[in-house]
Amino acid sequence: MRQLNEDQMAELRQLATEYGLKGHHFHKDSRGFVIITRAGVEQIAGKLNARVEYTPIFEWSNPADGSYVIQAKAWYMVGDQHVVAMSYGEVNAKNNRNAYPVAMAEKRALSRAVLKLAGLYRLNVYGEDELEQL
Repeated sequence: MRQLNEDQMAELRQLATEYGLKGHHFHKDSRGFVIITRAGVEQIAGKLNARVEYTPIFEWSNPADGSYVIQAKAWYMVGDQHVVAMSYGEVNAKNNRNAYPVAMAEKRALSRAVLKLAGLYRLNVYGEDELEQL
């Protein structure tokens, strides 16, 4: 994973201010990316007045081996236009130790969709729910 350059750090700071995020919402990972807390993701969703729709993806899920995939479609309005982002959250035995795999897949899907909506995913910012995968 790549380190953020000065311009990207400046953009991250600007977006953090825009969404009312503070230092405790972020952690810098030694691998070169930034982690945002679950509370930070929820704060962004609230600031955007984002709506989220979840869809289980049955053809990619296998409860027998603990594999689940959930799609999250997130959107907010700018005037009369929808701004939309879609992503997936997945869990399996290799990337999840949580006793509630469906809830973890949902959290990952939400984090990814909201971070895409907010323009943070392209800045190498990931949700804390993804840590086991990274």
